[in-house]
Amino acid sequence: MGLPISFEFFPPKTPEGAEKLRAVRQKLYALKPEFCSVTYGAGGSTQQGTFDTVGEILAEGVSAASHFSCIGATKASVRDQLATLKAMGVKRLVALRGDLPSGYGAGGEFHYASDLVAFIRAETGDDFHIEVAAYPEVHPQAKSPEADLQAFAAKARAGADSAITQYFYNSDAYFRFVDDAHRLGVDIPVVPGIMPITSSSQLLRFSDACGAEIPRWIRLRLQAYGDDVESIKAFGLDVVTDLCDQLITAGVPALHFYSMNQSVPTLGILDGLAQR
Repeated sequence: MGLPISFEFFPPKTPEGAEKLRAVRQKLYALKPEFCSVTYGAGGSTQQGTFDTVGEILAEGVSAASHFSCIGATKASVRDQLATLKAMGVKRLVALRGDLPSGYGAGGEFHYASDLVAFIRAETGDDFHIEVAAYPEVHPQAKSPEADLQAFAAKARAGADSAITQYFYNSDAYFRFVDDAHRLGVDIPVVPGIMPITSSSQLLRFSDACGAEIPRWIRLRLQAYGDDVESIKAFGLDVVTDLCDQLITAGVPALHFYSMNQSVPTLGILDGLAQR
């Protein structure tokens, strides 16, 4: 395919999960990812698990990016974590505001991801490649699409190197977002985040929570398949492979796959693209 690809994992909660993820990673490494990222729970609740998984990926000889959220954090705690990651050999961060744990007031010294990006740059210079999030279909808590775009521009101006989008199934939303960002003078690479479709109930639950739009025709098809898992997977594979094909044809800088700690869905998509 020739296009850089990357994969996202989440920290496993059990020894069995960790073992399964090691096997999944080995299968995906065959595709020579540019890096693999590891997510971070609300309020940094999975921090140790995140750092442990990042350490394993680095030990396996692959570049690893740690998600890094700042809700509830202090400058001192962020400084310590940056030192830890640097000592581990991490060269990439995905800098996020992060979600508040339930029942938690908005404490901490950072209010926006742009504050975190600016702090990391000021503290560490060019030690880290900083990724930020982008929302082609507008962040669910944004006051307006324009406010969301300005927040994205603020992250770029604070020193972000590139962005990864929330997943989407409507490529026009992505293209419009990139055009609008260019209009504001933001020209960092915006990498589409790709979510394979393997389960309709899981996808609908995720999408309602994070504000990603499931186009009506996809939603209705998924509902019509009911509990027919094989049909859902085959349909999902087709839809997402077509989406990636459109994006590649349009010249996107890279693709970032939300693996959900599985290898088969992502390998299926990339295999399909290789045959086109």
